[in-house]
Amino acid sequence: MSSVPPLVLVLVLSSALLHASWNAMLRSGVDRLWSISLMCLVGAVAAAPFMVLLPRPAMASWPYAAGSAGLQIGYCLFLIRAYRHGQLGQVFPIARGTAPMLVALGAAVFAGERLAAPAIVGLLLVCAGIMGLSLGRGRADGRSIAAAVIAGMFIAGYMVTDGVGVRLSGRPTSYVAWMTFMQGAPMPLVYLLIRRRFPPVRPDRETFKALGGGLIGLVSYGVVVWAMSTTDMAKVSGLRETSILFAAILGALFLKEPFTLRRAACAVVISAGAMLLAS
Repeated sequence: MSSVPPLVLVLVLSSALLHASWNAMLRSGVDRLWSISLMCLVGAVAAAPFMVLLPRPAMASWPYAAGSAGLQIGYCLFLIRAYRHGQLGQVFPIARGTAPMLVALGAAVFAGERLAAPAIVGLLLVCAGIMGLSLGRGRADGRSIAAAVIAGMFIAGYMVTDGVGVRLSGRPTSYVAWMTFMQGAPMPLVYLLIRRRFPPVRPDRETFKALGGGLIGLVSYGVVVWAMSTTDMAKVSGLRETSILFAAILGALFLKEPFTLRRAACAVVISAGAMLLAS
């Protein structure tokens, strides 16, 4: 199994920071369903010109783009449910922690990937560290934990789907644009079904925060999908879970969440696992 190229490593770690920032913006929102609907719509609008300007991805990848879009909508709904009562440092680790092992399993079953022993140890360390951040005294309530676990299942589902789809597309950038549009464009309708009205847009701080979050989310996951076209899915997924380190720091700095010795120790475990995954 080849190691992760340095460029991919740097870009995926940068994507992890952006992803944690996007979640911090979402968690701090007043109305998280409204925030995530607008964030996704911004991503769709930003992706639309690339759908026109770039060559279309191969037709074999279209069902995967559509499937990923549906899975990501499910992820968004369960993520905001988990954030209803859970802190960023509680919920985010659970959601992200369930994903790497499931991605590794899905990649083995659907893409024929096999991890070497160090990478397996790395995945176990990443998952153990992330789960350690979320369990024990002060953990989130049961409903938030259950929603976060389900969100993690959706993460694994859409990452494996995109990992296969982007390889079939022949054009990773075009695939990202099509998938992002398919996922973001229906979100106002999802909001309508839940709230019985379209999401209002008002020129205030929450709107500008959601606009920024949408662009950050597009770049963050776009990098990940591109990376999966060149590198093993499980390695990319594991490296991206270092976003937990950034989320813990951002939660402490901007959301006034505790950053205890236990959380710091778990962060070290995650870092060690990420390095093994990238070796």
